[in-house]
Amino acid sequence: MPATPAKRVRKSNPLVAMEARSVDAIPRGKEWQYEPKWDGFRCLLSRDGSHVDLRSKSGEDLARYLPEIVAAALALKPRRFTLDGEIVVPQGKAFSFDALLQRIHPAASRVKKLSQETPALYLTFDLLATAGQKQLAEKPLSERRPALEAFAKANLQSSPVFRLSSTTTSYATAKKWLAQSGGGSDGIIAKRIDLPYQAGNRDGMQKIKKSRSADCVVGGFRYATSRIANRRVVGSLLLGLYDDKGLLNHVGFTSAIKAEEKPALTDRLEALIAKPGFTGNAPGGPSRWSTERSAKWCPLKPKLVIEVCYDHFSGERFRHGTSILRWRPDKAPRQCTFEQLKQKVANPMKMLE
Repeated sequence: MPATPAKRVRKSNPLVAMEARSVDAIPRGKEWQYEPKWDGFRCLLSRDGSHVDLRSKSGEDLARYLPEIVAAALALKPRRFTLDGEIVVPQGKAFSFDALLQRIHPAASRVKKLSQETPALYLTFDLLATAGQKQLAEKPLSERRPALEAFAKANLQSSPVFRLSSTTTSYATAKKWLAQSGGGSDGIIAKRIDLPYQAGNRDGMQKIKKSRSADCVVGGFRYATSRIANRRVVGSLLLGLYDDKGLLNHVGFTSAIKAEEKPALTDRLEALIAKPGFTGNAPGGPSRWSTERSAKWCPLKPKLVIEVCYDHFSGERFRHGTSILRWRPDKAPRQCTFEQLKQKVANPMKMLE
């Protein structure tokens, strides 16, 4: 029998990231500070002498995937500090989450190559400890932010990797940032300036995302794993958009279907089952998004149009599941193109200090 592989021992970090509570509107009041919500990997960065720890919000070690950030942290003059921030990968005038995902690769040679081809930035928005202020996290944000700005001015200005994330106490500016979110920023973060760092809880931070809508073709569907009245019913709708070549591309899904509507909707969908469904990118096609389950879908004639609400679109996909707003029998499927998703967004590099 093969030997049982040893369990990987993960180094522990005594500090865990502050969480955010999702809300629908930007909070107002003198106790709030606003920041862009960056579309990257949240990361606590700690340096202790010659050791640098990059810890994701879930506690995973990111250091081996991002050697350029480790090297940049070791190049700073301070030998002991802890920062809270976001890791992003610039691409053109935006930050690319897809390029960032590619950085998480098991091969050391690939990691090294990507660190040179698509180098990451570390956008810092909080300072939690220094050699002289080891318990800075216990101070309110009204004291931590000035400390961070002083730290950045003294140590980060010449770094090619570190950037100071912008902040404002202006509600009008926060509204503008929210309206222009996209391209690397996917909303607004509001933080209580009168509270210490809320490690592991959501009491001091709220996140607000801008929801948008799009008309999509239903190019296919998947059956639910459970049955209703002993019959198979729809579990999710597969959404598509037409590209400039006239090909219907799979861009995401919605599973927000009311249980009482599933039997009738299943009848409607089953009457339209026909290949190919998607003529461009399709579920189960060769991509990193593919899973064993993604191949188990039923193609449909491109007849149905549905308007969905979404929060983020990148890499020609809805990043998260969408919610159904309404069916659009008045909309021609061929009108459902990628063009409708284009929007004016802020240049994220101009939102850094």
